[in-house]
Amino acid sequence: MFKRILAIVTACMLMLTAVAFGEAVPAGVTGEFTGTAKGMGGDVTVTIGLKDGEIVSCMAEGPNETPGIGDKAIAVMPGEIAESGSIAVDTVSSATVTSTAILEAAAAALEAAGLNPDDYRVVVENNEETTAEDATYDCDIVIVGAGGAGMTAAITAADAGKSVIILEGQAMVGGNSVRATGGMNAAKTPLQDENEFGESAGVEKTLATAASTYADNETITALAAKVKEQWDAYQANPEGYFDSVELMELDTMIGGKGVNNPELVATLCENSAPSIEWLDSVGAELTSVGSFGGASVKRIHRPVNEEGKTIAVGSYIVPVLEKACQDRGVTILTETLANKILTTDVGAACGVVATGKNGETVTVNAKAVVLATGGFGANLDMVVEYKPELAGFMTTNAAGAQGQGITMAKAVGADTVDMDQIQIHPTVEANTAALITEGLRGDGAILVNADGKRFTDEVGTRDVVSAAEIAQPGSYSWLIVDQKMVDASSVIAGYIKKGYTQQGDTYEALAEAIGVDGETFAATMNAWNDCVANKTDAEFGRTSFANPLDTAPYYAIKVTAGVHHTMGGLKIDTAAEVLTQHDEVIPGLFAAGEVTGGVHGANRLGGNAVADFVVFGRIAGNSAVEYVNK
Repeated sequence: MFKRILAIVTACMLMLTAVAFGEAVPAGVTGEFTGTAKGMGGDVTVTIGLKDGEIVSCMAEGPNETPGIGDKAIAVMPGEIAESGSIAVDTVSSATVTSTAILEAAAAALEAAGLNPDDYRVVVENNEETTAEDATYDCDIVIVGAGGAGMTAAITAADAGKSVIILEGQAMVGGNSVRATGGMNAAKTPLQDENEFGESAGVEKTLATAASTYADNETITALAAKVKEQWDAYQANPEGYFDSVELMELDTMIGGKGVNNPELVATLCENSAPSIEWLDSVGAELTSVGSFGGASVKRIHRPVNEEGKTIAVGSYIVPVLEKACQDRGVTILTETLANKILTTDVGAACGVVATGKNGETVTVNAKAVVLATGGFGANLDMVVEYKPELAGFMTTNAAGAQGQGITMAKAVGADTVDMDQIQIHPTVEANTAALITEGLRGDGAILVNADGKRFTDEVGTRDVVSAAEIAQPGSYSWLIVDQKMVDASSVIAGYIKKGYTQQGDTYEALAEAIGVDGETFAATMNAWNDCVANKTDAEFGRTSFANPLDTAPYYAIKVTAGVHHTMGGLKIDTAAEVLTQHDEVIPGLFAAGEVTGGVHGANRLGGNAVADFVVFGRIAGNSAVEYVNK
């Protein structure tokens, strides 16, 4: 791990006494000392063990830090502090807030010992030269990227008896997948049938949009005709919950403005319900069904905690997938950044070359390669290259989303599609760029502008809501929830702990807290509650209402638009095979997840990213197995 030594040895210079466990200790300071700092979800506590002024042990606790992100920093950094004898260790990428809290708490622990933390921040390079040895591995299938798609593909391949190695450039698994907050879209599942159907207006609105806006799109027109038949039959005999694969396809195509590849969309939707079952089989149960932007009906499947409250899907699924990989003997090499796809004399993918964490060259020879590196939403230069108008936008993406999978595949002849289709998300916390889940709007939250007024259908597609928000004064809005919603969602409780919210016991009090006119805001809230009661929104056409926002206290989160998802990427077919400009298959090369293009068109629906990485992750894994078996 990180080898560091302290330049200034403080132990011999200290003429202090300190107290450890209530006992006086001599100069040189020996004992255990504790410090605390604010993390992402609450307090992070660090206990440092000292012997004659030198750090010999370090432990950290942060029970409320984000699973799969913050807890990785807690697992890694204390060991590095203990090993190096310094608090000048590197933070964990994608877990900056928790990492910083660990370092601050460690400094506080040293102060509690009567020591100067600055003396433990001095880093001198070890004079001993350490040469990292190059390494070569052999396996059946190598997967680049340990996010949702990569680990899903790995589990699928391992279950088929194949040896699998995953290369992950970051210090921990998860990528963008661990940041997913909503859930997974799936059509016609048994879980949907447990809900009472009340979304007639949503279905009718979708059919009307198809007829009025997309009459010249053959795919959308054909899907709408099929859905109309299904809808008429359901109305004649309304049993169970109404949804269909075709309605999910129609929602996805309309959401993507008809730009989507229809075959990929059909594959996504046809395999969505079986993928819910597959997740359940590996230990990830998504049992809560709700509404999400762009969906005609309740289709998003979300996990719940022991209290029955909905929780963030990414931080729930990723640890489950990681454990499933470990249980199956999948090797995951973190901090190993892939940079080249190896090919045979006939152009077939046969491995990957990467750079290890100590600069060594890591070569993995394989019979098939799966790219699951994610998109390029964290590479803002690349974002601006394809969409200049996004210059200056913040991003919700994990640091590893740099587009390297696209670059590597293009180098061996792969084609790309829809690279200029980049989604901005309307509810990004304005101060931290933290993603605020779309599920809150599906559960009944509203957006108000700086004047205290609603300005859009909050559960419209992300592009429409984002555009409406950007057009408001200051290009931001306030997301409004009430205590009833807080009680039903551990996600909101987490936002409150993180300090994202303003609070008021009345509408007027909340208005004062967020700096809007109290009378106007109260009128907005009362008007919205009337919309809920009447199940109609004449001004903005919202069709999803949930419950009124009438239970104090009330909460507001300041949100703005940020770069969220890159819909463009590698061209693939329905078997997740990577294609050239001439639509020829590159043998042995497969791709899944956000590194690919064509599925989402011009706009991705919330809940379809998780569906994408599970569905196509499974397909890529199976296709790689079939290729290896040839």
